[in-house]
Amino acid sequence: MGKFVVIGERIHCISPVIREAMNTMNPEPILKRAKEQLDAGATYLDLNIGPAESNGVELMTWAVQTLQGAFDNVPLALDTANMKAIEAGISVYNRAKGKPIVNSADAGDRIGYLDLAAANDAICVALCSKAGVPADNDERMAYLQEMLERGLTLGMEPEDLWFDPLFLVIKGMQDKQMDVLEFIRQIAEQGLNSTGGLSNNSNGMPKHIRPIMDSAMVAMAMMCGLTSAIVNPCDLRLMETIKSCDIIKNETLFADSYLEV
Repeated sequence: MGKFVVIGERIHCISPVIREAMNTMNPEPILKRAKEQLDAGATYLDLNIGPAESNGVELMTWAVQTLQGAFDNVPLALDTANMKAIEAGISVYNRAKGKPIVNSADAGDRIGYLDLAAANDAICVALCSKAGVPADNDERMAYLQEMLERGLTLGMEPEDLWFDPLFLVIKGMQDKQMDVLEFIRQIAEQGLNSTGGLSNNSNGMPKHIRPIMDSAMVAMAMMCGLTSAIVNPCDLRLMETIKSCDIIKNETLFADSYLEV
């Protein structure tokens, strides 16, 4: 499948600093956080502007142009509940470093995001769910097949659908973790790409434990065939683990300096 794709999660309106920067269209805090993530090894940056009901089109257009202008057309995942804002972001997006990612569709109320991605030759994160957490992997696979067939019918390439198994919180759903990993293996066996908000698995854990758990999860998931994840690239332990797994999987040529690349 190739080298693991890291999508940096830290440009998110839930952060007070980023929310204020978006409200005032102040580029400095956004560019600072973008640089930190790119320097740490992110491939894509997730740009989450939230619901953005009133000014989404203007905000997404500004943010896409600001980030790509500052960082040599860095590839972006466009993340908002405002579909018109995503369309606006795509309309000014430079594809020199990769297609835009639409984040995200599901097999239920959010299916329109898949249609939007198809109409705009974009990659789509496709959550293998319809309403809430699927009961089991059979249900996940049914949703995957439903979205895959819809995407192919609309002219998408299979590799442009990145299926999200839904990483589940270990505190409270510990018994479901192996099901998630097994489903990642099933996605990989079909030759399909996968991604997801991996750090969700460690939600609610003490701060010092989260990097340990996230690193263990990403290593196990990569062994099962996970091809991408939405993570905090500034988590050094996590990035060292991802880079090491890419070496072991023979996706990157080993050099003594591989952690610095």
